[in-house]
Amino acid sequence: MGHFGVGKTYETFCEHFYWPKMRRDVHHICERCLVCKMAKSKASSSGLYTPILIPTIPWIDISMDFVLGLPRTHSGRDSIFVVVDKFSKMVAHFIPINLFFRELVRLHRLPKSIVSNKDSKFLSHF
Repeated sequence: MGHFGVGKTYETFCEHFYWPKMRRDVHHICERCLVCKMAKSKASSSGLYTPILIPTIPWIDISMDFVLGLPRTHSGRDSIFVVVDKFSKMVAHFIPINLFFRELVRLHRLPKSIVSNKDSKFLSHF
């Protein structure tokens, strides 16, 4: 039998065994199992998903992400910052992040919403 966590382990035990307070015992065993602890996900839910509204004009709602692991340039860069207008699906590639503010905001104003994949680069400070 593998290390499936409390729920699945309890279900499997119920198919073959019964004793009083079995669920508590299975929980206690799984709680102390080193393999189960190491395999348990450390990620926590960040809340409910919210629907993404369809924009009605260009460059008000954008998505952004990084493309990493590209061949290094002469200046040593190996990634690009990608911004996509959600209305037109137009892609704007920027290598330095300061171009986002200098060019995109200058041309189209500050967007109303920005969607990212919650990358640590976006969550720390921007």
